[in-house]
Amino acid sequence: MNVFNGLHFFPWENPTANNCNTIFIDGHTRILIDPGHDHLFGHVRDGLLDLGLAPADMDLVLITHGHPDHMEGIKSFSGTKAQVAMHSVEWDFVKRLAPHYGNAIGMQDFEPHILLGEGDLKVGDINFQVLHSPGHSPGSVCLYWPEEKVLITGDVVFNQGIGRTDLPGGSGEQLKESIERIAALDVAFLLPGHGDMVSGEDQVRANFKIIKEYWFNFI
Repeated sequence: MNVFNGLHFFPWENPTANNCNTIFIDGHTRILIDPGHDHLFGHVRDGLLDLGLAPADMDLVLITHGHPDHMEGIKSFSGTKAQVAMHSVEWDFVKRLAPHYGNAIGMQDFEPHILLGEGDLKVGDINFQVLHSPGHSPGSVCLYWPEEKVLITGDVVFNQGIGRTDLPGGSGEQLKESIERIAALDVAFLLPGHGDMVSGEDQVRANFKIIKEYWFNFI
């Protein structure tokens, strides 16, 4: 799905298997965000193929958080020029959980090229803000692209939903704080890790209102 020129959203729509949405930014530096499960990477590969591209054309793979349904697909970039980035807190978390994940994230031969921290991130001609957003996982991040009013939320918030907090490292209070923080941003396109995107500033504000009024009662 072409959101606007240079921003592509590859939603996972198969209800029979858990996998995440993937975002591709085609700029001076080609960026892929959350490649998903390795065995389900075909929908991303197909999306790139429709654009005349392949995984080998990517320069940077950004991971919003370290659950296998978001990062296992990094295996498809082994031996390519792509660098992989994730938050330093999340990388420590992933290493602690690695024995439980087994081979799901390819721990034997993987280490991030870039460890993200809070603050500005310049990638080619794009300026992101990396927002450390714990609650679903300890080192989860949201990526904000102020120039285009794009917010990439991973599993922090969805269209009328929130990320679960009952997994290791989850925290309802932290998730509330993270949501309050990102809800204050000027956003026209909210791209979540699962489900439909939210388009339009009024719709994004309404979505955060629903989340606070309903879901905050359960975390």
